[in-house]
Amino acid sequence: MHVLIVQNNPSLGQIWQRHLLRHGHEAEIALDQDVAIERLSDQFYPIIILDVVLHDGSAIAVADYASYRHPTAKIIFVTNSGFFSDGSIFQLCANACAFVPAATEPEDLTAMVEHYAKSA
Repeated sequence: MHVLIVQNNPSLGQIWQRHLLRHGHEAEIALDQDVAIERLSDQFYPIIILDVVLHDGSAIAVADYASYRHPTAKIIFVTNSGFFSDGSIFQLCANACAFVPAATEPEDLTAMVEHYAKSA
């Protein structure tokens, strides 16, 4: 499974990436909107792990581009903030499949990747 991680915090992104790699997945990290969109232009990622609050750019723009370019791709949104805690992310982004805290254990995130990849 090929996974794109869009995360401002390189250390956290690397933790998730290493865990996914250990479970046999390919995973790339994009630190901002521009790099994420560039990667989505060149490659299909069935699953995208996307931080809701990007310092450089907009997570919604990345999700919209992914939906346009790869309509079957699923997005697991992660956050450290209260944004969208009411579940409205699912109304804004048709490709959202999960919304979890950034502190979610890497094992649980990997299990979600594997689960949602079946329908991507």
